[in-house]
Amino acid sequence: MILPIYLYGQSVLRKVTEDITPEYPELKKLIADMFETLTQAEGIGLAAPQIGLPIRLVIVDLDPLAEDSPEFKDFKKVYINAHIVETSEETDSMEEGCLSVPGIHEKVTRPSRIRVQYMDENFNEYDEWVDGFLARVMQHEFDHLEGKVFVDRLSPLRRQMNKNRLMNLLKGKAHCTYKTKRVLK
Repeated sequence: MILPIYLYGQSVLRKVTEDITPEYPELKKLIADMFETLTQAEGIGLAAPQIGLPIRLVIVDLDPLAEDSPEFKDFKKVYINAHIVETSEETDSMEEGCLSVPGIHEKVTRPSRIRVQYMDENFNEYDEWVDGFLARVMQHEFDHLEGKVFVDRLSPLRRQMNKNRLMNLLKGKAHCTYKTKRVLK
């Protein structure tokens, strides 16, 4: 089932999320619904707060990028109770966008390498170093688990330059090709 994506201004996007257990109700269905929603929205990552749930659950599907980056062929992963536990001092900048912040794309500086701890959909535990584009995607999605969106990482000048667009999102004005949940004023 395709779920609505919560847009900038929804309070759930500002909440620090809670860990979940294997007993979380209908977790397999939720994960399947999130992948279906992500595919329909033509995104590559989706965090549970973006569908209104304050839980530590993220999905990533890099397969749509496989034509240009063959290493991402069939790359679909689930990250449960994920935490970044260490980052490199080295950083890089790349343009980012977000399904919850439509119409805004800006360069964001992030650590180029991260150490993450998480569980997969079967609650197998992982502790690994990740770098490159996947590290960026994970940091972007894991920010949602901490109540942050990528525009929070912009310089004050870049935030000011996007002020009108952000205000329009807060007023519920956004054009999306996917199902959304807007702020109701």
